[in-house]
Amino acid sequence: QVHLVESGGGLVQPGGSLRLSCAASASGFALDDYAIGWFRQVPGKKREGISCLYGADGSTYYRGSVKGRFTISRDNAKNTVYLQMNSLKVEDTAVYYCAAEETRRFDNTNWNDRDEYKHWGQGTQVTVSS
Repeated sequence: QVHLVESGGGLVQPGGSLRLSCAASASGFALDDYAIGWFRQVPGKKREGISCLYGADGSTYYRGSVKGRFTISRDNAKNTVYLQMNSLKVEDTAVYYCAAEETRRFDNTNWNDRDEYKHWGQGTQVTVSS
């Protein structure tokens, strides 16, 4: 079982920035062997995929509405994946979750489908408000 812990959420004004972290732990865990996705959810709406980093080759994927504003990256030594969020908008307000699945079981074409991921963190709240 992979344990994922998100951090870095908070309250920020429109136009501001936040960096979310997703720290992964498990026996023998290595980021190169996993796809890590970031999702977000607001009450009453479906959880939506916003970014993914495919560990095997470092490929990255983004939802259209965050492209150019959000950047996903990783630190293999720390088993941590980051989501740098710039130019934040009110509509970015949500609970943000990270998720993981082994690359050997992962279909990149479905990177934004929550059913593609087996392991989930508890989420961190991001609120963008003036």
